[in-house]
Parts: sequence; C-alpha cells; structure tokens
Amino acid sequence: MINRRDFMKLSAVGGGAVFLSGLSQITQAAAAYDDFYFVQLSDSHWGYQGPANPEANNTLRKAVETVNGLELQPDFIMFTGDLTHTTDDPKERRKRLTEFRDIVSDLKVKNVHFIPGEHDASLDNGAAFKEFFGETHYSFDHKGVHFVTLDNVSDPGASIGEAQLAWLAADLAKQARDARIVVFTHRPLFDLVPKWDWATRDGAKVVQILMEYPNVTVFYGHIHQENHHMTGHIAHHSAKSLVFPLPAPGSQDKRTPLPWNPAAPFSGLGFREVEAEDKPFQLKITEFPVTRA
Repeated sequence: MINRRDFMKLSAVGGGAVFLSGLSQITQAAAAYDDFYFVQLSDSHWGYQGPANPEANNTLRKAVETVNGLELQPDFIMFTGDLTHTTDDPKERRKRLTEFRDIVSDLKVKNVHFIPGEHDASLDNGAAFKEFFGETHYSFDHKGVHFVTLDNVSDPGASIGEAQLAWLAADLAKQARDARIVVFTHRPLFDLVPKWDWATRDGAKVVQILMEYPNVTVFYGHIHQENHHMTGHIAHHSAKSLVFPLPAPGSQDKRTPLPWNPAAPFSGLGFREVEAEDKPFQLKITEFPVTRA
C-alpha cells in the first residue's frame, strides 16, 4: 500500500504539487476490500509538434519513467484518450499509434487499459484505435470496484449514442445499487464549455443512468487541466495533459494552448493520488508533479 511518506518524497523532488491529469490518478481502495491503487494518464497527443511544448517528444517518456519509478507499482494503468495527435492521414495515424504503443510498452505494469480521444478516433469512427487497443467502451471489475469506460469521441458529433447507452444501462443493471462504480470518459459528460467542445451531446442521458447508483465517480481528460464538478451526488474530476495545458473554462474566446514557459517547462503537468474510503465510499485527491527534474 502506498503511504503518504512515499508520496511526499515524490512531491519534494518535483518542485511543486502540480497535478498532471494527463499523467495520473492514483487510487487506493478502502480497507474493507483489498487495498489497491491505479494510475490514470491522459492526453499525451503523441505526434504533436508545436510551440506549446517543444519537449513533446520527451514528455510521454518522462511520464513512463516516473510511473516506473514508483516504489509500489499500481495494480493497473488507465489511459483516457488523445493518445495521439490528430492527423488526416490514416497511415500517419497508425504510425503514431504504433509509436505510442511502443513507448508505453516500457511500463513495468502490464495491466494497462485504453480508451480513445477525438484525436485518435473521430476521423475514422475509432477504426485505427480498435486495431491497436480493442474496443472503445467496456467494463471490468477490480477488487470490489466496478470500472466502466465510455466512448464519447468516435462519433464526430460527440455523442455516446443509443446503442452504447443501452449497453451501459444493461451493464450497470448487473451491479448492486450500492456498488462502487468508477467511470472513465474522454470528454466531460456535462456541459462545461460546449462552444469549446467541452461537452458530450447526450451526456445528460449517461448521468441519468448513473444517478441510480449512490457511489459513482467520473474521471475524464480532454480539457488539459484540473476541474471538479458535481451533478447531484456524482463527482466529475478532469485530468491534466501530458503535452500542454489549456486555458480556464470559458476564460477566452478560443481554447488555444497556454504558452510554453522555459523557466518551468513542465508546469501544468503532474499526477494525482486518489485515496478511497469505504464507508461512505469517498475519494480523496492529492496532486503531485510528473517529473523529478
């Protein structure tokens, strides 16, 4: 079990407790069931080239090195989309997916899950992603927690769709009403900033299904920054990016990346610890830097 002393050591070498949603969320389950934690990484945008991150060819590798350097390795790792940067060229898309897969294959933990982002999937309805990583939505159970992944990106209109909604309802119907449920998506399920594509067109239908269950937490990516939101009793937590941060929701006309800061090259990138307590089922989030340098 990871203890707070170990994480304070990690934060001390990083130069600040910055949360890289893109890099990770670490979760410990409650003592009433088997303790464990997982790491979430998001929005690596492999293949990006531009002034917002001149170190884009190294950031994903740094994240892999940091996770591999954890004294206690996570039970599993979850990537929540935009693994690669968008391209109109199907051949280039597969090249980037191949390179991404090769880099993350260096992770010590081999229990790794993936969902796509719109950069990976919206131009081909997820076809290339499925070739490399399998289905775009699925569920699994781990040590008393039911995990659900949703695809709100393969549809270029940013919808979940009736077929996936029916699948979600049927999947959750197999769970007890008080089941501990964690949901992963790429886009937010609520209307954060629709004009910036920070929304899911039929996300309210997903939330309506989830509302039947009292112990639900949603983790997502896409917005490249920390944001916490409640829809009723459901908490939604966004993850920062592994490539560049984006402006605060609705703070400017367009969602252009924040400028690169050579004095603090990885500011806005980091990872988080999420501790779970059983009664009531709660998650405590603590943010940490992504690199030791």
